Amino acid sequence: MLHRKQAVWGGLTCHVVWRSASPTLGVVLCHGFGAPGTDLVPLGEELLRHDERLARAVQFVFPEAPLSLKDWGYPQGRAWWHLDLERFQRLLAAGELSEVRNTCPAELPAARQALLALVDEWSVSTGLPAERCVLGGFSQGGMLSIDVALHAPVSPAGLAVLSGSLINEREWRSRAAARAGLPVFQSHGQYDCVLPFVTGTWVRDLLRSAGCEVEFVEFPGGHEIPWNVLSRLAEFLARGAAAE
Repeated sequence: MLHRKQAVWGGLTCHVVWRSASPTLGVVLCHGFGAPGTDLVPLGEELLRHDERLARAVQFVFPEAPLSLKDWGYPQGRAWWHLDLERFQRLLAAGELSEVRNTCPAELPAARQALLALVDEWSVSTGLPAERCVLGGFSQGGMLSIDVALHAPVSPAGLAVLSGSLINEREWRSRAAARAGLPVFQSHGQYDCVLPFVTGTWVRDLLRSAGCEVEFVEFPGGHEIPWNVLSRLAEFLARGAAAE
């Protein structure tokens, strides 16, 4: 039986789904820029219905980003930090990608603190240590998950980055070595026109050079989560659930 509830952890509204009466692994997945807070919930529900390994062990947590984009023309859209989309697209079109990788959004520290607090409060609620939580997300949510994994006081159980990009490079690079051995799942579309494929390889290369164990899945598609990626993600999470 699939269970659902809402909780407020770290000041964020969270959609929580699980099947096991005694989960042993938490998976926090953050949605991308402009998506509603429920955007990735069906992904977790699908995995719990069709993968018994995850159904026996995993509780999924889907937090809603703190910033509303209603005034930007996205009535249900939310964001972890604001983007100047026109400027971002101009930089990409001009090939000025170094500026993208060095960007540190003004709202990033606040989003980071909210997600760190979420993990702490989830840990108290479930009785599981923070080390039994996988952090991840799609696009902007994936970038936030990297930042939080590198800033957290203890290493998470894993990191899952779906179509993310390198940002805040100087600080990430200075912190990454402390996460040597961290299991990382990463996917990116070869024809992604929102975050070009190369931006994902920057993340891969930085984490691998720091000693993280990166499983990198590239696919012939765009800014999306295709079924083969979802299947590989399930395998990654199942290994994390088994590594108690």
